[in-house]
Amino acid sequence: MSSTETNPVARTVASTQSEMTEVILPNDANTLGNLLGGRLMHFIDLTGAIAAYRHTRTHVVTAAMDHIDFIQPVHVGDLLILKSSVNRAFNTSLEVGVKVWVEHPLTGVLLHVASAYLVFVAVDKQGNRLKVPALVPETPDEIRRFNDALLRREHREAEAARRKQERHQHASQKAAPAAP
Repeated sequence: MSSTETNPVARTVASTQSEMTEVILPNDANTLGNLLGGRLMHFIDLTGAIAAYRHTRTHVVTAAMDHIDFIQPVHVGDLLILKSSVNRAFNTSLEVGVKVWVEHPLTGVLLHVASAYLVFVAVDKQGNRLKVPALVPETPDEIRRFNDALLRREHREAEAARRKQERHQHASQKAAPAAP
């Protein structure tokens, strides 16, 4: 997609899906042999970015990791499986959902260990925002995630406005002259 394209084509959720598998090594773990949370977040960000890139076909930057749940520990030697897809495309941003499982390599047992929502923004080489293609949800689950993404966006925007107001009030209080 070029920066001059004003009406990029719509894409399906299936065309954005990404899957990554990692073996957890000692370098990825804490002193208890559990995967570091920050390392898991790195894997989630990478997998999410691939889905966003597949959708936009341009550079993307991570704008927010809106929500993450760490459900189960992951141990050295486990296989980590991450799956991502775009939930909704807005004007220049998109929400990507990432779900993470651990597979015990000797038994093949799978456990859901984490889920996260990320927001990416499409940009050109100069960092200017670009319009993203529309997303066409096709299945009932994709439609549910599409609708839920709008609710999460509205919540993010309301929370950002609240924090901005709080900062403004705090700055005003600091600037006010002290009482005699």
